[in-house]
Parts: sequence; C-alpha cells; structure tokens
Amino acid sequence: MERQIYRDAESLTELRAEWNTLLAQSQVNTPFLTWEWQTTWWNNLGTGDLWVVTWRDQGELVAIVPLYLTINAEGERQLDTIGCIEVSDYLDLIIAAGREEEVFRAFLDWLLGPEAPDWDVLALCNLAQHSPSHRYLPEHAAARGLHAITRLEDVCPVIQLPEDWETYLQTRLDKKQRHEIRRKKRKIQREADVNWYVVDDTRALDAEIDDFVRLHRLSAEAKEGFMTGEMEQFFRQIARAMYDSGWLSLAFIEVNGDKAASMLSLCYEDRCLLYNSGYDPNRYRELSPGIVLTGLVIEDAIDRGYSVFDFLQGDEVYKYRFGATDTAVYTTVIRRPEEKLTGSG
Repeated sequence: MERQIYRDAESLTELRAEWNTLLAQSQVNTPFLTWEWQTTWWNNLGTGDLWVVTWRDQGELVAIVPLYLTINAEGERQLDTIGCIEVSDYLDLIIAAGREEEVFRAFLDWLLGPEAPDWDVLALCNLAQHSPSHRYLPEHAAARGLHAITRLEDVCPVIQLPEDWETYLQTRLDKKQRHEIRRKKRKIQREADVNWYVVDDTRALDAEIDDFVRLHRLSAEAKEGFMTGEMEQFFRQIARAMYDSGWLSLAFIEVNGDKAASMLSLCYEDRCLLYNSGYDPNRYRELSPGIVLTGLVIEDAIDRGYSVFDFLQGDEVYKYRFGATDTAVYTTVIRRPEEKLTGSG
C-alpha cells in the first residue's frame, strides 16, 4: 500500500472528497470522525503537531489515521487521535471494513520506522464497544515488543428505538417511568403555554446558537466554566458545519414564550446522538422542561425513523430513566519500551 502524510490543516482539503466515503465503508462510522468534525476540531482546539497518515491500495483510499503529537503531563511525546478531549465521544482509526488488520500492521511499521515522529506513547481514546482497534491492535503491537493495554474509559447509554412512541413507552420503560413521562408532559401543557421546535431554515441558526450557549452556561457552574470563549467558538463552528451537512438537530422548548431548555443532537446515519444540552434552572423548574424536551426529542427520533438514540458518554441517572442501557467505550494505550526510545527529542 502507498502511504502519504499530511502535516497541516490546509492539506487536509485534498482528502475532503474521499474522507467521508471511506468513513461510510468503515466499522466505526460516526459524526465525530467526519471530515467536517475532525477539521473543525483541529482548527479550533488542536495543539501540537498534526500527523494525518493515509494508505491507498492502487489509488483507492483505504485508511486514514488522524493523529497529533504533544508533550503530555509526564513529559512524554504522546500521539493522540484528532478530537481526543471531552468534546468528541467516539473516535478511532478510519479503515475500510475488512482491511483493519492489514492496516494495523502497516500503521505499526510506520510508527516504528524513520518517517514517524519521535514518540513515547500512543493513546487511542473514545473507542466504541464494537471497534476493531481495541480488540486487535494491541495484539499486533505486543507482537512488535510494544506495551499495549486497553481499559474501560466510560459508558454510552443507548436506546434501541422501536417503530412508534407507544411501543417505546410500553417496551423500553417500566411502569413508574412511563407514568412519570406522561405526567410531566400533561402538567407542563396544563399549567403553561408550551411550544417546542427543531431549528430549520426558517430560523436564524446563529441566533439560536446564542440561546443554546446562554442556556448551557446557566445550567450549572461546571458548564459555565466549560463554555470558555474558545469552546463557544468551537460550538458555533461545529453547529454550522453539522447543520450545513444535514446532521444537526437543535431543539428548544418554550414555556410562556421563554426558551426554557435546549438540546443539541447529531442525527447521523441510523442514530440520533444527544450531544449537549442547556436549561435555565431558575425558571420553570417545577414544570421539568428539560425532561419533557428529552421525551419529545426521543419521540421525534422515532418518528423520523432512527433506530438508535445515543446519550453519549456519562452514566447520569436520567438516561436510564428513559430506558437506556450501557455500551462500553475504551481507551487503548501503546508504549514503546525504554530500550526502543530514540531519545532524540
């Protein structure tokens, strides 16, 4: 196979036409690995040196390994996948299905060869439960004398969606939660003027993002600290990129004319992924607008024919109250033994 290395963001435009086509042929097709997400993340949040490595077979793109190199807290030279902080819930190497082990071998050849940067540790974070990377790459690495471990990183609770809302209520929820969802919806409709919507081309996306960011910051002190100016810029640009690609579902619920809660989801291929949310805890708390909106968003996903609703990383209690069950997310870490380190800096 022919290998090519991309070292700057501008050069990644050469891959745009092929990137998502390859992703669709992989076992790890997720919006966080699209060209749009990867390049937006790098341009806003990326640090260190970019190392995107591709392989082609007779001209056909069969693998993209999107990496960047930094110095970690221990002073080690660390390679991570692009997106590897908390804003990208699933990441991986992008490989045509059926070519994984062949690419793993070529990838390790490159890592241990003269064209790779000096590195001490490779960290592949946010690997989905079904990813071949955490199942097979460690074996290949160990055969080369490298230290490889895989650990459970987090869980992503998901709901397998039935064909209609009533079936969901009857088969995914216990009697108590079914009653609570219905009761909260009736209460808010009885006690307030309620409207909910998903942003479409009749609304100004930038203004809607203003309101999402405001509600996100209001939600909790931790969320306010998270939504720095840099992070806000990323959210604005990624929302635009996802919207332009047809993958953004930004929902609001209005109570007595006020936006009380918002949910930003990524609806991609056969699943809707609830990416982030915000609400005003000081207004309408007794009407549970966030819980009501969650139910409405799930019902909308069912009506639109999606087969999975993914709450993404985190084991917050409310996810299980909506009938979600855990899927695992892993991190695979590969280290070079000390005697194999170049030490050239």
